[in-house]
Amino acid sequence: MAGYYIVTGAAGFIGANVVRALNARGERDIIAVDNLTRGDKFNNLVDCEIADYFDKQDFLEALSAGAFEGGIEAVLHQGACSDTVETDGRYMMDNNYRWTVELLEFCQNEEVPLVYASSAAVYGGGGVFRESREHERPLNVYGYSKFLFDQVVRRQLAERTAPIVGLRYFNVYGPGERHKGRMASVAMHFFDQYRASGKVRLFAGSDGYGDGEQRRDFVSVDDVVAVNLNFLGKADASGIYNCGTGRAQTFNDVAVATINACRAREGEAALAPDAMRAAGLLEYFPMPADLARKYQSFTEADLTLLRRSGYAAPFASVAEGVVRYVEYLDRVA
Repeated sequence: MAGYYIVTGAAGFIGANVVRALNARGERDIIAVDNLTRGDKFNNLVDCEIADYFDKQDFLEALSAGAFEGGIEAVLHQGACSDTVETDGRYMMDNNYRWTVELLEFCQNEEVPLVYASSAAVYGGGGVFRESREHERPLNVYGYSKFLFDQVVRRQLAERTAPIVGLRYFNVYGPGERHKGRMASVAMHFFDQYRASGKVRLFAGSDGYGDGEQRRDFVSVDDVVAVNLNFLGKADASGIYNCGTGRAQTFNDVAVATINACRAREGEAALAPDAMRAAGLLEYFPMPADLARKYQSFTEADLTLLRRSGYAAPFASVAEGVVRYVEYLDRVA
């Protein structure tokens, strides 16, 4: 009989989508782990089927007590503090690093596969996004917490007892992120702004880029979940992999896609970017000075290792993914 799937951060953005995808595969023996101090996150699990729920601290205690020995199929570790402007380094390191190290130790001791969420934040402001130590220089303590755990994994890969897969998420957007507030994707914020005021606000030019022309690798949560599930059951694919589309697109691209998707829902014709600017639908404001020092103006996943691992599925472009997302946001608004 197969064991349980453990999903940490299960009530969060990516975690809940992972649970939903496991359900779609017929999996119901899922143990959801999270911290519901923000109680409204429970909404992300209402339409999911799980076997049990544990608070994250209670879960570690249950692990130590041997509650799950021999009964786990795999752990999909999505739980973390994802606030990139959080300044409490002690909290960040305890939550994102130390907790994850304990989970890794359990998985290796019990020979349980672990797929965990890393982040493109490990690369910092460099221009090369390849899974190699010389390109990793995080700009904030969030990125450092992810970076440091990746180094622990690298040291263990050669002597691992079970698969370990780290996925460096780029800019993820999609259903289930409403509770994240300011840390939600720009696609969600642009939708909210357009519906509330009829315009979208973007950062003015910075770091050598024009107004709204800073470029990020925006990846749909549907694709992120597909990559996670792809590694389940693969005994020979351990490693750290980028999880993005491999194509940087501008914030203007996201804004234009969002506005035109909203206009289509209202029966209005699509507009070109220049027409949007002329009509005042795109508005630019200076980036705050404290943010500019720690801002990634460009990210683009190098997918060489991911493709070499055997993952061949295409990734949605901003135009494709944002349209689907706006349709979802419009339905639940």
